[in-house]
Amino acid sequence: MTLHPVLVEVTQRIAERSHASRTAYLAKIDAARGKGAKRHHLSCGNLAHGFAASCESDKDALRNGHAANIAIITAYNDMLSAHQPYEGYPERIRSTARRLGATAQVAGGVPAMCDGVTQGRPGMELSLFSRDLIAMATAVSLSHDMYEGALYLGICDKIVPGMLIGALSFGHLASAFVPSGPMPSGIPNEEKSKVRQAFAAGKATRAELLEAEARSYHGAGTCTFYGTANSNQMLMEIMGVHLPGSSFEPPDTPLRNALTDATVERVLATDCNGEQYIPLGRIIDERAIVNGVVGLHATGGSTNHLLHLVAIARAAGIDLRWDDFDALSSVVPLLARVYPNGYADVNHFHDAGGMAFLIDQLLDAGLLHNDVHTIMGYGMDTYRNVPALGDDGVLAWHPVSKESGNRGVLRSTAEPFRQDGGLRMLKGNVGRSVIKVSSVPDDRMVIEAPAIVFDEQDDVKAAFDRGELNRDFIAVVRFQGPRARGMPELHKLTPTLSLLQDRGHRVALVTDGRMSGASGRVPAAIHVTPEAEAGGPIARIRTGDLIRLDANTGALEVLVDADEWNSRVPDNVDLGVHHTGMGRELFAMFRQSSVAADLGAGVF
Repeated sequence: MTLHPVLVEVTQRIAERSHASRTAYLAKIDAARGKGAKRHHLSCGNLAHGFAASCESDKDALRNGHAANIAIITAYNDMLSAHQPYEGYPERIRSTARRLGATAQVAGGVPAMCDGVTQGRPGMELSLFSRDLIAMATAVSLSHDMYEGALYLGICDKIVPGMLIGALSFGHLASAFVPSGPMPSGIPNEEKSKVRQAFAAGKATRAELLEAEARSYHGAGTCTFYGTANSNQMLMEIMGVHLPGSSFEPPDTPLRNALTDATVERVLATDCNGEQYIPLGRIIDERAIVNGVVGLHATGGSTNHLLHLVAIARAAGIDLRWDDFDALSSVVPLLARVYPNGYADVNHFHDAGGMAFLIDQLLDAGLLHNDVHTIMGYGMDTYRNVPALGDDGVLAWHPVSKESGNRGVLRSTAEPFRQDGGLRMLKGNVGRSVIKVSSVPDDRMVIEAPAIVFDEQDDVKAAFDRGELNRDFIAVVRFQGPRARGMPELHKLTPTLSLLQDRGHRVALVTDGRMSGASGRVPAAIHVTPEAEAGGPIARIRTGDLIRLDANTGALEVLVDADEWNSRVPDNVDLGVHHTGMGRELFAMFRQSSVAADLGAGVF
């Protein structure tokens, strides 16, 4: 299939502007490969420390053998439902490696916080920066130079991007990500949303809300809505660092266990000692990054990846920009409807054909690069296949059906839910921002209304409770950016603004904070850059200013006289209360060093 010309153009543009940095990156990982296992170049004291706690067979292999030693980087904890299944993975991986004549060691752990727990709390102001901390922890874990390959056990929001950024610093290693799968479906997402809105309106009790939430988040595995965690899983598969069909297989099934075993086998088959050597830094190239952006658009994925994919690309020497997302969005159709963009969850998506159907459709339409390296080898065709266990218990892959198993959840490119992707860029005198439109109603794509300015998200709910928001308005929530307070997600705004929209009011949100993968039906211009704390134009907006948010044309404008606008002095806010307590004082250097949102909002 001939590639779509826009896909070709965007990829070439990225490659050209990235030539120098990508060349330097590849030279770095080629030099890091060296000759054979690095542990054999360690001093005797170094090496003895490295295998001191191993079992006798592993000691013998590590001191005398030449088989690969796999690093396990784990984000296990049993507070995160998605990561709880990882508890037994290291022993399984070690056993599988031994059976294949190799060894594996837990090289280190990385912190793993849950945005669902910290939402609206002070801890959320550490969340985005935890990505870069995880990258650093990954690098520390691998710095012992004992490994020829690596397996990364991570699922959720900042954890996978952080691990991948760290892993790319060791891009000479054969590497793969190992998912654990989603929890079983709970109550229907629309039912949960209704209870949340009822609680926001004072028509449901806290006990009723907690019961609805507990029936939704009720077991081990990833939360089943299509937020950042599940967008991460989609990305790892479509960029070739998951096994085909492994992203959304539930935890603790025989098939899940077989996929984990097979991932160990693939890393060993592609390590630097073998003829099939495929280092991670060669898998994550310009084409793989573009494939990731395409997958994000085709599934209506998380807006957080307007930050994370940019930062991941930078770690591989690739200059990805929001303009590239915007250009691809115009030609990539929306093929999936998963909550909050529809009624279904990721289990329904998986049952309807899942990633194999999606990739098959995009490849046939010329909307994915097939000439890429993956952990399976060369090309994406193996990712058209669905894994299954035969009667003999052997893992095999079979071609996916050309027909969706549920057209209400997953469709072909011949009949998409939308002709374009779910993410767009906005520009104007407020700066640059992004908006997720995959679930915004057609009659809400353009909102022109007076601004009401807030510097704390809690003040929005307080104004609602006072009865001050029963009208058309655009909530401008400022001083939420990375330099101000770590760019927290602002999910607490969603029930209130959704309720007002349902009452018939024309409402929208403009913020230099985040809304993540749960951005829904209310138009939200997020990640505004430059941010208010950096003196960005968003800090000039005053309550009563008329704002026009036009997702059709990509415009975000404050409709005031140009001379007046340019003469305004940006507001300042004392953020000291947000810089201490709950560990926030430890992250001062992150806030001070963070780059802008359109560069990834990170410190590297």
